[in-house]
Amino acid sequence: MIIMLYDKKKNVEISDSIFNKSFNKTLLHQVIVSYSLKYRQGTHSQKNRSLVSGSNKKPWKQKGTGNARAGSKKSPIWRSGGVTFAAKLQNYSQKINKKMYCNALKIILSELIRQKRLLIFNKFYLKNYNTKSLINKVKKINFKKILIIINYYDINIMLASRNLYKFNICYLRSMNILKLLSCDKVIITLDSIRKIEKSLK
Repeated sequence: MIIMLYDKKKNVEISDSIFNKSFNKTLLHQVIVSYSLKYRQGTHSQKNRSLVSGSNKKPWKQKGTGNARAGSKKSPIWRSGGVTFAAKLQNYSQKINKKMYCNALKIILSELIRQKRLLIFNKFYLKNYNTKSLINKVKKINFKKILIIINYYDINIMLASRNLYKFNICYLRSMNILKLLSCDKVIITLDSIRKIEKSLK
């Protein structure tokens, strides 16, 4: 597959099996749901009637008092009683194997290229850490939110982007599906593309 670099009028060849993958909605939905569930803590906990502290003694006799019959102060219908369907600690994670995740990543990268949302630079760097320098670097790109993927810690890019809420910076090793989908434009270098090709081949 041939694609043109954004910062240089030069065509480069990228892997067809990774960046020209056919769309699979079912697989993509399953992987996105699974990945999203990792952020769900599941630490909610409530006490049912067996865990509420207190006596199990019958509050009053069954008949003759004029009150409704009651068997325990820990009944769910009583104030400070147990919860009927108490929430418990739960692990919401769903297992997704490596092959499924890699295929989903290929689909997203392919869709980004088809929609012209993945911008490949030969090199992406700043000479200083001024915010204005970063804005000028991407001023020709029309975006609402942009993701810049870097290979290593670049202090100029990190400092220049830290007070810009429309800019997200992430390392190549921490790139994931949700980050790629959270922005309408993605900037990546040719060197990063080659590393992706090696890891997903």
